[in-house]
Amino acid sequence: MKAGVIKAYMLKEFSELFRTRLIVMVYLMPSMVLLLFGYGIRMDVTHARTLIIDNDQSKYSRLLTAKFEHSRYFDTTVMHMSEKEALHRIKQAKTDILVIIPASFEKRLLHGQKSEIGVFVDAAFPTRGTTMESYVQGVILQSASEAAAKMGIAPKGMITINQRALFNQAMRDEDAIVPGLIGLVLLVAPAILSALLIVKEKEQGTIFNFYASPVSKREFLIAKLLPVFLLHSVNIFILFLIATRLFEVPFRGSFTLYWLTSELYILSSLGIGMLVSVITRRQIVAIVLTVIITIIPGFLYSGILMPISSMEGESYYEAHMFPVMYYNHIVYDTFLIGEGLSSEKSLLYLGILLLYGVTVLSLGTFLMKKELR
Repeated sequence: MKAGVIKAYMLKEFSELFRTRLIVMVYLMPSMVLLLFGYGIRMDVTHARTLIIDNDQSKYSRLLTAKFEHSRYFDTTVMHMSEKEALHRIKQAKTDILVIIPASFEKRLLHGQKSEIGVFVDAAFPTRGTTMESYVQGVILQSASEAAAKMGIAPKGMITINQRALFNQAMRDEDAIVPGLIGLVLLVAPAILSALLIVKEKEQGTIFNFYASPVSKREFLIAKLLPVFLLHSVNIFILFLIATRLFEVPFRGSFTLYWLTSELYILSSLGIGMLVSVITRRQIVAIVLTVIITIIPGFLYSGILMPISSMEGESYYEAHMFPVMYYNHIVYDTFLIGEGLSSEKSLLYLGILLLYGVTVLSLGTFLMKKELR
């Protein structure tokens, strides 16, 4: 390979990126995606509009009401109205949770009798509804346990739960979402840009200059991909600073491991984009195909929305076909856990990323023909 030829092609690619203003998109798009989705995606449900109808007006009913009022998960309003009117408020989307305390609530508790509480949850969105239901159950069970202890009827040796959250002690959505978004961004952005490199020359006809020149396929592809690789390598540091400074995500692992894994991951992303660019002839087709290959798996199989371990059947195997799952495992480790290369799984995934990048780049090089088809 001739270094002078590669350098000349690289200078041409850099000038093209500056001339077409694509250099702006190299840094604007990843940062905007991280900011928009980092602030926009929320797995937790807070400030659920909760309406409580207290028909008992007793000490224990007020204690239960206070549990809802002092929780950040509920915006509680206590009103007197009929059950029919209250349910109509849920239909009007004015209320998310309705809690009805019966008139004989305290009396039945003091006599050790079974007492029922009516709870209605707006489950138009099933995941949100299930989350709100679990919150209400937790509040009621905690209140019942405290009430039983005050009345002295708690059984001896009763099992108590001492909860402790590991790795994300504050239960912040940002800690769970932002590291995964880095994997999504570094998969999509380099792939889209590299997908335009060769197909653009095909569409404009400038590819014939390469066909007629003595430049080899490897020299041509290295000169095409290296500028994109170097530009997106800077994004590794930009996204890290946004995650740790702006979103205040903790970083407990090795920065060297994070950087090395990200570089290998970018190579895989470039290989995917190059492969698309080689097999397509129109820029719009290349962009659409790259988006389908990267964005959809990036969300579904990255572990952001659903753990890979909970997947079954075809979805579980499909998740292992894309590099984002392997990369995100290591990134979550470096940010939240810090086990690093002492984890055999991280070592395995690092090797898989290297193999994945070499494979897609080699396949793209093989399919690239220096001839008119």
